[in-house]
Amino acid sequence: MNNSSIQFKRLSGGLGAEVLGVDVASPHCGNLFPAIHEAFLEHSVLVFHDQKLTPDQLVAFTRRFGRLEQHVIKDFALPDNPDVFIVSNVKEAGKPIGAIRAGQYWHSDCSYMQKPTLASLLYALEIPSYGGDTMFTSTVCAYEELSDTMKDLLSGLSAVHDYNLAYEQYFARFSDRPPLSAEQRAKVPPVEHPVVRTHPETGKKVLFVNPSFTRHIVGMTEAESWAILSFLFHHAAQPHMMYRHRWSKGDLVIWDNRSTWHLAVADYDMAEPRHMHRTSVEGDRPH
Repeated sequence: MNNSSIQFKRLSGGLGAEVLGVDVASPHCGNLFPAIHEAFLEHSVLVFHDQKLTPDQLVAFTRRFGRLEQHVIKDFALPDNPDVFIVSNVKEAGKPIGAIRAGQYWHSDCSYMQKPTLASLLYALEIPSYGGDTMFTSTVCAYEELSDTMKDLLSGLSAVHDYNLAYEQYFARFSDRPPLSAEQRAKVPPVEHPVVRTHPETGKKVLFVNPSFTRHIVGMTEAESWAILSFLFHHAAQPHMMYRHRWSKGDLVIWDNRSTWHLAVADYDMAEPRHMHRTSVEGDRPH
């Protein structure tokens, strides 16, 4: 297998590409990885259809992108492979076996950490008969389409990111996603990141705030902060910046959290299983 066997099909104007001709579990995948990584940086979201992956194979492919990262909620890790995080609405004995209702809001994975997640990989094991799509939007496009005046205003600003915000704004209405424990909260205290970061590999400027984890802009009143953040949140969620992925069993999707937001659309029958495995790659501190 050589690079001539791999093809990329663009999926939208804003971001996203389908990868053709690759079995990521194959030992030959290593030969193709430079091309895959280049496409990952160019398109921010890559889609691989018809994959057949064991948890160990998923971990092995993820490791090509960097050091693996484990989620703060250890209860949702795969029991015999803690690098694999379970995203699922399946319950056993009345309790979720994975992160139920995960990501049903616009966000960038783990932006509330000192080193936010570089990349996330999500592998579909079971999907509902309808709905349950994942939407992505480009925060590179969002920054590029700002006026020079707004870019100047945002330059040098920092914002506070806090995982608890998602629980206050979203999970509080669902009894099956209880609040973080004191121990879990202690592991993810609020952090400050620049409102605009520079992507460490592409050098592009990226809007680095999101509706689910960004509490406020440092040094501003609540009203001032909300006026700016509210504008940015609406600005970055414009349809022409988006790609919407309709899942099939065996799909593997990888996205760059440094240049995207995503949202799991909660429009499916919760009685039908939506069961996935997720792995994550540790990032660096935004600058």
